[in-house]
Amino acid sequence: MNQTYRGRLAPSPTGYLHLGHARTFWAAQQRARAAGGELILRNEDLDSTRFKMEFVDSMLEDLRWFGFEWSEGPDVGGKYAPYNQSERMDVYRAALAKLQSGNFIYPCTCSRKDIQAAVTAPHAADDELIYPGTCRENRQSAIGNRKYSWRFRVPDGETVSFMDGNCGPQNFIAGKDFGDFIVWRGDGVPAYQLACVADDAAMHITEVVRGADLLVSTVRQILIYRALGWSVPDFFHCELMLDAKGERLAKRHDSLSLRQLREQGATPKKIRSDWSVGR
Repeated sequence: MNQTYRGRLAPSPTGYLHLGHARTFWAAQQRARAAGGELILRNEDLDSTRFKMEFVDSMLEDLRWFGFEWSEGPDVGGKYAPYNQSERMDVYRAALAKLQSGNFIYPCTCSRKDIQAAVTAPHAADDELIYPGTCRENRQSAIGNRKYSWRFRVPDGETVSFMDGNCGPQNFIAGKDFGDFIVWRGDGVPAYQLACVADDAAMHITEVVRGADLLVSTVRQILIYRALGWSVPDFFHCELMLDAKGERLAKRHDSLSLRQLREQGATPKKIRSDWSVGR
């Protein structure tokens, strides 16, 4: 079956976009264009403790300046609107209810400090603590007034695999390389893993292009797709851009933000000439 390619840009307004974002997003745009497909912009503004409204406008401005074009998004609308995650809570609640009814998740009262104190809690491949399963037998009715999150129960010992369009075959063992993970936070906000899956499925995204730091997140999300009975998109994880010290770029690197480079007189063409698309 021929399916129109649908890719997406999914920035978070927690700071100014930097060169690493630009290179990964450019790879997404190039792949969408090469496939004759569509590119969708989604504003991932769920975490109100971290994002600022001024970063939303600057994000759109910087993306346009760099040469990005999208056919659907918060500023242009589209058939799968809204494109701000903060306006899509009904979508996430429906996905959560489906996971609850299938017994894929359980209420967890553990704090990060509790997990850190567990001697059998090593780190996952992406530095997230591997949950020791303390609350696996919890029942929501027995928790009372205690604050809790919802955690996905991974199939311990199962190898979750996928073929990445850039990094090749990927294999991670549930319970060893990653553990039970949060899908709904204690403050009533969906976690990244659930929101990302729900939105990509609802927006009919056919390929997810993002950084290689999210390879382990992908296997978590594959488990969510499977639990919800939804089709899994293709994945293409780009190598991360590093700074002079060999550390990956982050929004704290203000000197390498698109906004700062623009103010210094850099042009998008010159910036793009310094790196290879899709790598």
